[in-house]
Amino acid sequence: MRTLLNIIWLILCGFWMAVGYVIAGVICCILIITIPFGIASFRIANYALWPFGRTVVKDPRAGAASAIGNVIWFIFAGIWLAIGHIVTGVALCVTIIGIPLGIASFKMVPISLLPLGAQIVPSDGVVLVGGAPRR
Repeated sequence: MRTLLNIIWLILCGFWMAVGYVIAGVICCILIITIPFGIASFRIANYALWPFGRTVVKDPRAGAASAIGNVIWFIFAGIWLAIGHIVTGVALCVTIIGIPLGIASFKMVPISLLPLGAQIVPSDGVVLVGGAPRR
């Protein structure tokens, strides 16, 4: 079922969301000081392509630099990305078939708001041990 939902997601909105995140990541990587934001954008782009079967967890190794970076991200990009995911989620929830896709869009709001200090891991029984995903 996850694969079917991921394929429908990819066709309807995942590809375009990922393209947007990749463009933002490239722009961030061109500006040397914003490379961490670019890397975060690339991680979110990968998540936007295939969200079903994965989840976001806090990275236990994240420190103060991640918190400061998240504040900057939130002000300049996070709030707008979150609004985009909410609007997309509401639009997808209009039909019964789109409800799981809308929920997936809502699931992406936290990572779009605060991407630094978070990891995207498989959701089937993965536990973080020492900062690395283990089964």
